[in-house]
Amino acid sequence: MDKRRFLTVAGIAAVAPIRSEAAAPAATGPTLLTVSGAIGKGNRGALDPALDQLMKKHGIQFDKAWTFDAAALARLPEVSIKPTLEYDAKQHTLQGPLLETVLQAAGVARDAKVLLGMRAIDGYNVIVSLADARSYRMIVATRIDGKPLPLGGLGPLWVTYDADNLPAFKDKPLKERFGLSPWGMYHIDVRPA
Repeated sequence: MDKRRFLTVAGIAAVAPIRSEAAAPAATGPTLLTVSGAIGKGNRGALDPALDQLMKKHGIQFDKAWTFDAAALARLPEVSIKPTLEYDAKQHTLQGPLLETVLQAAGVARDAKVLLGMRAIDGYNVIVSLADARSYRMIVATRIDGKPLPLGGLGPLWVTYDADNLPAFKDKPLKERFGLSPWGMYHIDVRPA
């Protein structure tokens, strides 16, 4: 008998539960991003209408989801981009994992034909295909100029891209380049295209 597992299941020991090597580490901080819909096996259950109030108010529903805290996002390979932002017309360095990498961590197949509904805390919802997200090299920015993106600012997560260097955006006026770039993003709904 595995004594540690028995004691943990019984609630007696103060040790972490034993997980398989394939399982994701347990979240140690608050959930920053929830991915639901056409994903692999979730790491959380269905939306709880009593405790998931913001998602409930935004009309989000799911039976399972994959959640990320700051540590889980930090474990993913990071990229940097340096777009000129519409808010101050200056270049800033934004860092975080590629959106595609985040989705793969949640069990979305790289070649999936899906649409991504990305919802921000203010209710703003953007829909983009995974193919476009890949083509634009969209990132889930967690830092700006080396500092964490703050809640109440553009963060803590901002899905964005290097609009200065993308043909679809670079010739548009600065104020029109970031329509597909929700700041304060907290939920992604993955749906078949």
